[in-house]
Amino acid sequence: MNDRSKARMLWHHSQGFRHYFLLAIVAMTIGYLMMFGVPLVMKYAIDIITITTGNVPPAFLEVPTRLLSAGDEPSIMLYLIVGALIILSLTMGAGICLYIRGRLIAVGSEGIVRALRDRVFYHLEHLPAGYHDRTDTGDLVQRCTSDVETIRVFLAGQVVEISRAILMLLVVLPILFSLDVDMAWLSLATIPLLFVFAFIFFQKVKTLFLLVDEAEARLTTVLQENLTGIRVVRAFARQSFEQDKFAEKNRAFRDLNNRLIKILGVYYGLSDLICLSQIGLLLIVGALWVVDGFLSVGTLFAFITYESMIIWPIRHMGRVLTDSGKAIVSMGRLTEVLAEPVETQHEAFPTETLRGEIEFSHVSFGYAVDKPVLNDVSLHLQAGQTLALLGPPGSGKSTVAQLLMRLYDYTEGSILLDGLQLSTLARKYVRGQISIVLQEPFLYAASIGANLLVGRLNASQAEVEAAAQAACIHDSITSLPRGYDTRVGERGATLSGGQRQRIALARALLKNPPILILDDALSAVDTDTEARILAALKARRSGHTTIIIAHRLSSVMHADQILMFDNGRIVQSGNHASLSQQPGVYQQLCQIQGAIQAQIEAALDDEATANANVLQGQE
Repeated sequence: MNDRSKARMLWHHSQGFRHYFLLAIVAMTIGYLMMFGVPLVMKYAIDIITITTGNVPPAFLEVPTRLLSAGDEPSIMLYLIVGALIILSLTMGAGICLYIRGRLIAVGSEGIVRALRDRVFYHLEHLPAGYHDRTDTGDLVQRCTSDVETIRVFLAGQVVEISRAILMLLVVLPILFSLDVDMAWLSLATIPLLFVFAFIFFQKVKTLFLLVDEAEARLTTVLQENLTGIRVVRAFARQSFEQDKFAEKNRAFRDLNNRLIKILGVYYGLSDLICLSQIGLLLIVGALWVVDGFLSVGTLFAFITYESMIIWPIRHMGRVLTDSGKAIVSMGRLTEVLAEPVETQHEAFPTETLRGEIEFSHVSFGYAVDKPVLNDVSLHLQAGQTLALLGPPGSGKSTVAQLLMRLYDYTEGSILLDGLQLSTLARKYVRGQISIVLQEPFLYAASIGANLLVGRLNASQAEVEAAAQAACIHDSITSLPRGYDTRVGERGATLSGGQRQRIALARALLKNPPILILDDALSAVDTDTEARILAALKARRSGHTTIIIAHRLSSVMHADQILMFDNGRIVQSGNHASLSQQPGVYQQLCQIQGAIQAQIEAALDDEATANANVLQGQE
């Protein structure tokens, strides 16, 4: 996307707030017109003192002065007093107008960036899961914060500055030529050079802005990953490694930023030299002309004042171009996000609740085109039944759950929910009918009660506690100082892994969905707690179609169907009784876990016997 397209995109996002900038330009124009009158008043006031004959004050100074003199010949002091009052009035009026300008710009720019930030966040919330899989979170944070702030700075500080520079040239130049043509041409000597210099500077730094932005995004990514995985960093004593990695990204960002600062320093230093040389040239030549009688002192003062008024805004165009370059780069990065296609929204949204019947028919899927994860998978689950999925890591078990949630869409075959083709159902509807508990559950940095209500905001306290009891977490919650109002840390960091899993399970049960998916959701709880949770789920079985993804046989023994996955295919199917008698992976798993369980029980029996013997010996 070229710069013009990015500018059009920014113009599009300003819809609804453009009138603020238009009114700000109007207020600024009125204010600066008042300020332009101040040097003229000063010119004539000075000339009244320095020129004794032939000096005729303008009407705006002559008329009020003669009215105040009550018919007498006005004195020089009266002219000065009237001139001072006019200057004071013009300055106050200009100040009020410029305050209004600043307020309007602030309201307009903040409104635009708020709307832009909302739109980007909304877009991120509706992008496919695949986009988030391949995109750095830190980079997205950078785009939603730093890049949006760059656009705000440009809108708040530079948009109206362009109008100001144009206004200065359009209004001040005619005034200068009306005062003295030769001095007017002299005052414009370096202005073309400033324009050319600003343009060259902008072309040089435009690419560097993008490099600095990307370097800052990489730095943010490292910081975000480190803080998110701080427990892993400390567990493996990786602080020094992470510090070095952060320092490397920080050094790269600093070096690029230093290059940018050096270029900015050269530009501002040279442009200041040009501006001051222009004012110095005007002062020297004007002073010589005053001595020779070609120019009045007041006119020289007016020229120097007007020169300062126009040359610094023109010199400031370099800053305008700088911030506009940053804004264009930032807008381009935001546009890249907004250009990503969101999940489709036009599918059917049925009004009835699903019963929970699930049917896969010859489903194949791969996250990458050339790497299939599921191959010709077929299964049928009646409403209210329990399905267990077992298999080695990467065999496709969790992919089944993600396809059901429409986080990804299958490429071959069909998936039916209650006889309805899954791909024709709205994602929001499908996800409203399913609850999923992940092995690594996510909890918000809020109270336990607020986390439980995520899926069902209108649930009563009794329903919340019933779900917590079914998940065997109620007693743990009530033992905390503030009970359900206890706040958990970021991602539930103040809780144990088993507590986080059980709270996530209670949250899913509270939603009371037709379909419940447990993706290795009991891996962090002990066997006794697991048995109690499974018993509670069995009691609620008629209300849910349940899919359990697990590695422990104790989690799946009571399932109506058990499917063994390997390399994306179903290699065995049946229930526990039938599969345990069939030669194959499931039977081997039963033998291995049975042997381990027997060893544990034997060790516990030996320990109990030894303790009993010790007690008898003490007696």
